[in-house]
Amino acid sequence: MKPTIDEIEQDIIDEFSIYDDWMDKYALIIEQGNALEPLEEKYKISGNIIEGCQSRVWLQTDYRDGKLWFQAESDAIIVKGLLALVLRVFNGRTPDEILNSDLRFMKEIGLTDHLSPTRSNGLLSVIKQIRFYAIAYKAKMEKNE
Repeated sequence: MKPTIDEIEQDIIDEFSIYDDWMDKYALIIEQGNALEPLEEKYKISGNIIEGCQSRVWLQTDYRDGKLWFQAESDAIIVKGLLALVLRVFNGRTPDEILNSDLRFMKEIGLTDHLSPTRSNGLLSVIKQIRFYAIAYKAKMEKNE
């Protein structure tokens, strides 16, 4: 059975709790980004660019079997790692699961205190877009019922 969002968030919290130093935590974020599957060039289009990010960020969304699947990429290594963490939580989830998630891991690992304002705004823009997709697909599902 697939782990719940809470379980995945707890795994992330546990992984980061090993480190006290933020340089080590940044290294872990970069490592997460390096493991992120590269986005196919055909998806690097203007319609997939997230506005509000200082670096370039693309977010591709697919809806299959009642669940949302995301692919993302950034030209900034820290941002790519942040994307990997968010996608780890949200990939393969229903719109309701996404909309009901509070992403507590971000505060608990200290991201909200250690990201620059521009990175924080960019990350929030990505999350906002993911939630927008969840709302849109939920409305589409309800309309088709």
